[in-house]
Amino acid sequence: MNILFVHQSFPGQYRHLVLALAEQKCHQIVALGIEPLSEAIPRGVQYFRYGINRANTEGIHDWVIETETKVIRGEACGRAAHQLREQGFMPDLICAHPGWGEALYLKDVWPYTPLLTYQEFYYNAYGFDYDFDPVIQGELGWEQAARLRMKNANLLLSLQASDWSITPTEFQRSSFPSLWQKRITCIHDGIDTTKAAPGGDRESLILSDELKLRKGQPIVTFVNRNIEPYRGCHTFIRSIPEIQQKCPNAILIIVGKQTGVSYGRPAEGGSWKDLMLSEINGNYNPEKVHFVGSLPYEHFLALLRITACHVYFTYPFVLSWSLLEAMSSAAPIIGSNTPPVREVITDGTNGLLTNFFSTSQLSELISVILEDRKLAQALGASARKLILDKYSLEKCVPLHLALMDLVRTNSL
Repeated sequence: MNILFVHQSFPGQYRHLVLALAEQKCHQIVALGIEPLSEAIPRGVQYFRYGINRANTEGIHDWVIETETKVIRGEACGRAAHQLREQGFMPDLICAHPGWGEALYLKDVWPYTPLLTYQEFYYNAYGFDYDFDPVIQGELGWEQAARLRMKNANLLLSLQASDWSITPTEFQRSSFPSLWQKRITCIHDGIDTTKAAPGGDRESLILSDELKLRKGQPIVTFVNRNIEPYRGCHTFIRSIPEIQQKCPNAILIIVGKQTGVSYGRPAEGGSWKDLMLSEINGNYNPEKVHFVGSLPYEHFLALLRITACHVYFTYPFVLSWSLLEAMSSAAPIIGSNTPPVREVITDGTNGLLTNFFSTSQLSELISVILEDRKLAQALGASARKLILDKYSLEKCVPLHLALMDLVRTNSL
């Protein structure tokens, strides 16, 4: 069949699916996106970039700036799609990520082609991420809630245009209005369990001349894309003095960009890292705390193979791939007791859960993991088993392919 993929940073979440389809050697696969390719794509897959040719309207109402931005991006994608149509390309199925507006007008170019959208998250003012952490986030006023309502305009339009949708976790599916949940299938993108896999006893990693790590050391890892409260950096950094009191030999490795944010508001007057470290200044040993920035993917996976305890926190928000990759690597995990984490971690079975805001509980559980290596190994083995059983590429990709066929044939 003829398949069109649309993603601003193609292949994005479609990387494994595109590879599987290309290996079948019976499809014409075309993709549209804005960004240059950041990774190799299979031979025969055609990727077309398009550009944005206008800016936001000067003086437009603050609450509709983001909506206008997505309309502009949707228009650019629509024009690129129309050009493909004029050149004779007629897709049998469109798979699109609508998060940035690209999918808004695809059904106006190909009104009879089924559209399968990848839905990540629907924004809610109450009960999810937006009012979870009032100390950091501040009091939620009606204007902030109104602005968030407008943020969903693009998502609602994409849901209305979609023949069907997909999302990677049941928690993410639960964020959408009940009206739409029945038209969203939950299938995870899939984890490459051959790359994210346990290492041997001699596994090691050199991050610098001064930082040489090996399996068996009391390594505690914490990973954010950007070091920020949405992923619990404030709780982890505030817990450092207590961790070091209980586990003085622990080597704390904190991965992630040290400035800026991926989600939520920036720190006032600097970075969240510096702000949180200023709170514990003089109360911890900085020689045992290593902020290593962003790591190459191979180094990140190697770190997961040697960690003695991996900590993952998140607001009630999109679940990070890094948690599932840590589980696939059989890392002993302590996770925040929040809904997206509870979907994959059962306390005491394949990880330990802790109150998101409790530094004392986190430090106590870290000491338990570091001291009880039999428990740590059992938790890690159980975590990997769950990934193999439910989240591996071998389990997930065939489900994606089957859903694509059902959508294409209007069989749902």
